[in-house]
Amino acid sequence: MQLSPAESVSAAYSRLFEGSPPERLGIALSGGGDSTALLVLTREALPETRLFAATVDHRLRDGSAAEAAQAGALCRSMDVPHEVFPWEGWAGEGNLQAEARSARSALLTDWADRHGLAHVTLGHTRDDQAETVLLRLARGSGVDGLAAMPERRVSQGVAWLRPLLKIARQELREVLEGRGIAWTDDPSNEDERFDRVKARRMAESLAELGLTPARLIRTAEQMAMARDALNDSAADYLSRARVEKGDLLMPNPNRFPAPREILLRAFAHALCWVSSSVYRPRFDALTAMLDGLEQGKAGTLHGCRISSEGTLWRVAREYAAVAETATPPAALWDKRWQFHGPPPPAGAHVAALGEIGLEECEVWRASGLPRSSLLATPALWLGERLLSAPLAGRPEGWTARLCHGAEHLVSTLRSD
Repeated sequence: MQLSPAESVSAAYSRLFEGSPPERLGIALSGGGDSTALLVLTREALPETRLFAATVDHRLRDGSAAEAAQAGALCRSMDVPHEVFPWEGWAGEGNLQAEARSARSALLTDWADRHGLAHVTLGHTRDDQAETVLLRLARGSGVDGLAAMPERRVSQGVAWLRPLLKIARQELREVLEGRGIAWTDDPSNEDERFDRVKARRMAESLAELGLTPARLIRTAEQMAMARDALNDSAADYLSRARVEKGDLLMPNPNRFPAPREILLRAFAHALCWVSSSVYRPRFDALTAMLDGLEQGKAGTLHGCRISSEGTLWRVAREYAAVAETATPPAALWDKRWQFHGPPPPAGAHVAALGEIGLEECEVWRASGLPRSSLLATPALWLGERLLSAPLAGRPEGWTARLCHGAEHLVSTLRSD
């Protein structure tokens, strides 16, 4: 028996929250039909949860500000706090949709962090899922790409939820029409310059041949099962790894053989874990790096420096990737280090140790870390004066602690 949209959303939240909804939940609200229906159906499904909504105004066309205001008016009528975040970061070069997507993610992540929102919902539908599979088929994607969009994904400390993945776009519009709620259709959704619009047109033709959205989604579900099995095997491989003051020491496959796909998957995850990156490195670069390591060559990739040390590979942060990264002492540095100690002087900041700082650490060799690793470790500075370098043997009363250990490395790869 097919569920109604309201029943489907309620069932999705029951799965996602295992029957215990959170006290607070974020809604990414564009003002379009999908996200507007998401807001309405979420309010009905989770009446006791306090909702927060945010709209990213990309300012790429006339009328976008008015559309954001319309979304805000709906939120006010539902007693849902709403914020609008303008984006003016596109300089007219590169991939517009990719740049906009990245900016939207960053703005919404900051918003969620400020409001203490552990979960943010997104309005992707069954149609979006089918279009994603088509796009990734066209790009020659492997198992992970064809698994398409998961119902739940954790990134940058936020769980991004997609409770509409089993509902068609048209069904959501019918829900809004039945309740007399207006929405705004983004004209770019009809602009065939964009790949997703081309995929939408292609899907309409392919459905006539039997390649319907339902069959595309079934393919994605089967690929997701295969991906989870591969991830579990890669997690087993990485369970032999250990963390040494921020560096990851993982098994050298010359000593601990594994199927090529498992090695690639484990290695890619190790790079993402050390660099705090959401996305894996490109496949060609990853395989080239792996080939070199298997021959004993060191190199850099994805903001990391990788070298072979006998039975182990050392995956360390690359200094060049953090050379310009500076944060207040109380903030998370490089998305994984936290300083602790006495109140620092006004104006102090955390930045990479670098060559200049390392020269002031006379006993750095006692740390056991290679020189190249120490350059990328966090240090406390006051202007150009080094106050503390805990990992290089000069703590001066402070410590620098890694937020996650080897257990987190494995758990973030293994399927739920």
